[in-house]
Amino acid sequence: MSLQTDKRDFSERTTDGLGNPFMRSAVSSAQDSLKTRRLSAAASLGDWEQWRTIGQQIRQHTLKHLDYYLEQLADNIEKKGGHIYFAKTKEEASSYIRDIIVQKKAKKIVKSKSMVTEEIELNHVLMEAGCELIETDLGEYILQMDDWDPPSHIVAPALHKDRTQIHKVFTEKLGYTGDESPENLARFARTVLRQKFLEADVGITGCNFAIANLGAINLVTNEGNGDLTAAIPKTHIAVMGMERIVPTLEEMEVLDNLLCRSAVGQKLTSYITVIGPSAAAETDGPEEFHLVVVDNGRSEILGSEFNEALQCIRCGACLNVCPIYRHIGGHAYGSIYPGPIGAVITPLLGGYDDYKELPFASSLCAACTDVCPVKIPLHEQLILHRQKIVEQNRTDAGDRLQMKAASRLLSSQALFGKALRFANPASRLISRHGRIVRGPGLVRGWINARDLSQPVKQQDSFRAWFDKRKGGAGQ
Repeated sequence: MSLQTDKRDFSERTTDGLGNPFMRSAVSSAQDSLKTRRLSAAASLGDWEQWRTIGQQIRQHTLKHLDYYLEQLADNIEKKGGHIYFAKTKEEASSYIRDIIVQKKAKKIVKSKSMVTEEIELNHVLMEAGCELIETDLGEYILQMDDWDPPSHIVAPALHKDRTQIHKVFTEKLGYTGDESPENLARFARTVLRQKFLEADVGITGCNFAIANLGAINLVTNEGNGDLTAAIPKTHIAVMGMERIVPTLEEMEVLDNLLCRSAVGQKLTSYITVIGPSAAAETDGPEEFHLVVVDNGRSEILGSEFNEALQCIRCGACLNVCPIYRHIGGHAYGSIYPGPIGAVITPLLGGYDDYKELPFASSLCAACTDVCPVKIPLHEQLILHRQKIVEQNRTDAGDRLQMKAASRLLSSQALFGKALRFANPASRLISRHGRIVRGPGLVRGWINARDLSQPVKQQDSFRAWFDKRKGGAGQ
């Protein structure tokens, strides 16, 4: 899988999302539940806004001095006998990992959840090299067994599937004979995966945060699969985006507190792990440790007007409050990074040619900005994307024509007044029982996707009422 998960037009993807009642119900239920749990978990910290401010300051400080902390990280990893590789492109990153696999003559790979490995198309590269690759996060494992169905959420990749669908996948692909209870489905997957851990030659993980002064990485998981992936195989390869770094354990502690509460509404997840190269006298852990630091366009974002997007800690909180994501789901974004943060970073990493629609998939309600634990101004970044897309003439001719017409209409009081007078009689042609049921011409798609009331008659309008009240104010 790559950054792009679906090459169809955005309109086709959103139509699929809007027409999937189960997915919409699952997303709505998850959003409502996570919102309540997040608020409760956040309250337990005390002054949540102060914690957000501290988190923002940590991320901004680290990004400002990123070169220093990456150099410190590299020095400390190498001093402990580990290996670190800085990959400018996704091809360099996946090739380096493939070369390690080939050198080790490794055939069986276990992998914990990692978005950046999806970004660099690592699964595809390793399977082409003849490796058996197994995703060990339960959600990702389900998607792999279902012919690599793309993830629909940053934290809960299989959110769009119910127990019946999972039961069908396990039955058809793995020979499962049990019932549909979540406990039995999970128990079956656990039994299969435990054997995979023991057989694996190499374990590949992501990295929530690298800790510069320790030369180690931090993993935040709820299933323990990250720890098993890192510790059991003889070789551990961790992959991180170049921005995912903190100076010390103290900063890691702050960000883990923000991450766990924002992602799943927990004070802490089940496993908070710090791991790195094993010392010579240690018997636990892998014999060989590699950290691959991926740029893949991030250095171009660093220091730009979109710099704040690199503060992201991948908690998914913005998805859990977004009204657009609630209705169209994660697959509609066509990217491994869905939701508001995806609409910001996907065009930065993948370009406007494939993702120019994403910044417009937002109501600009700013709920994403309000909930972000490190205070990324997401709605402002979306507006900035929109400005650039318009300036580069990347919008459709029909869209530009509509915007010019709207600009002319809304900037003239006389024209706007005339439009209001004709709104009610004109709308009768496209209305039924007081609701607009179909849109004309260029605005058809916009109108048909909304539930709109027919405009009131001119004499009943707010403007008529206001003018009447205004006229009698001095009497």
